[in-house]
Amino acid sequence: MDAGTEQLHEAGLDTAGEVRVARALISVSDKTGVVEFARGLSGLGIEIISTGGTATALAEAGIHVRSISDLTGFPEIMDGRVKTLHPRLYAGLLALRDDPDHVRTVEEHDVEFIDLVCVNLYPFERTAARRDTSEREVIENIDIGGPTLIRAAAKNWCYVAPVTTPESYDAVLDELRGSDRRLSPATRESLAAEAFAVTARYDAAIARWFQEKRDDFPPLLVRAYEKVLELPYGENPHQRGAYYAQLGAPTHLLSAVSQLGGKPLSFNNLLDLDAARDLLGEFQVPACVIVKHNNPCGVALGSDVLEAYQGAFAADPLSAYGGIVCLNRRVERQLAVALVDQFIEVLCAPGYDAGALEVLRAKENMRILDDREERSRSQIEADFRQVAGGMLVEDRDTGLEQREEMTVVSARQPTEAEWSEALFAWKVCKHVRSNAIVLSAGLRTVGVGAGQMSRVDAVRIALEKHSALADSARDGSMPDTEARLRERIAMASDAFFPFPDSAELATAAGVTVIIEPGGSIRDPLVIDAVDKAGAALIFTSRRHFRH
Repeated sequence: MDAGTEQLHEAGLDTAGEVRVARALISVSDKTGVVEFARGLSGLGIEIISTGGTATALAEAGIHVRSISDLTGFPEIMDGRVKTLHPRLYAGLLALRDDPDHVRTVEEHDVEFIDLVCVNLYPFERTAARRDTSEREVIENIDIGGPTLIRAAAKNWCYVAPVTTPESYDAVLDELRGSDRRLSPATRESLAAEAFAVTARYDAAIARWFQEKRDDFPPLLVRAYEKVLELPYGENPHQRGAYYAQLGAPTHLLSAVSQLGGKPLSFNNLLDLDAARDLLGEFQVPACVIVKHNNPCGVALGSDVLEAYQGAFAADPLSAYGGIVCLNRRVERQLAVALVDQFIEVLCAPGYDAGALEVLRAKENMRILDDREERSRSQIEADFRQVAGGMLVEDRDTGLEQREEMTVVSARQPTEAEWSEALFAWKVCKHVRSNAIVLSAGLRTVGVGAGQMSRVDAVRIALEKHSALADSARDGSMPDTEARLRERIAMASDAFFPFPDSAELATAAGVTVIIEPGGSIRDPLVIDAVDKAGAALIFTSRRHFRH
């Protein structure tokens, strides 16, 4: 029996669709569990071939290892940059064992089949993410031989098993032990799919690193995402859903967030949580943001977070029902008692006292999130919007204009109190779906008009919200709000007013200061309407559409 035929017999190809593993190549950067895996393979009579540091670690553990140089007849050179790139090795990986021409080539060149490849890669992502890493060190962590081995084994999965993660070791060993060193076609195909995902992720990380050094909008946009959560369903119950985090991003929506109680997070919960946290990040003082259907329905600042919550809830109690509540201060028992009086889908805060958690967990369905993320979201991170067959990419709408950059265009200057109110409303307005109008009084929203096709309709809705709030204050159901509603009222608009009608409606309802981008050809008419009402008008010179 010739060498090729002997190898085919040993590989178990006499059994259709199955391969008996006789020889394994192990070369790993992450050595978690590799000694135990190799010991299990060796115990089954499988020959172990290894390289560099992996060979040393296995030998020190008492496992017999054959060096890669013995297989290839060529030494490892250039500090390990070249050790597995050899035709004798890749012929043993890529040969089609049912192809007579391939088998003759194996015999002619004394090639040895490799039946299992256990490889993981240099830690490029971790190295590139470190702040103190030099460019040379990043480059040296671009693995060449590892991805090539993985791809070769995965391409030839009909005969070779690629094992790329320590999480797979136990399952692979169990199957080998229970089936006379065989791995089923289904197992090998599953391992191949996982292997190509590993190399795709790796190459995406490298491509991204190079692209971000050169071009914010590269000709080829390469990103990889990793599943973080299975979701109960998508936007609607008949849609499936999952949450993926972008690899390489310094933070993501749920980084450093732990769930302390309640039902599993849903697709819509995460959409609203993202909107709420983004808006909350605009404030340093105690603040509360309540979001419903991806729009803020109540936002307030306070001397403490309890006052902020009370103000945000009072801004629109009807809309706040079943909303997402985000706080930027720790929750104490007194606040927890106030919170459980309402129906809240998700509560997110940077910590909870033990007494507060005891109160909150009485609401079994309320999702309680502990947000300990202290890192800021990357300022250069782009926003992505999927469209049919493609992706729209833009810079994030970060930051807000400073007061010094704005222009008062009315005859009357705003008071300092009006400036504070207008700047608060402007911060909130940036986070409301366009067309967006925000009314505020006492550093609380008192009317939000969101997502309207007509700007004047958005104004009317915001004013109607304010009017309903005022009625509640007058009948005593919202006593804390009554005094604030008699104070100055600010109105913010995310884009210019095309006609003076919006300004006229607002000032007639008691708005004393308006803040908007300006830039309309009818700006003089808007300014005139504001002046006639004795109000103040501030132009920011930048719009903040949010579609």
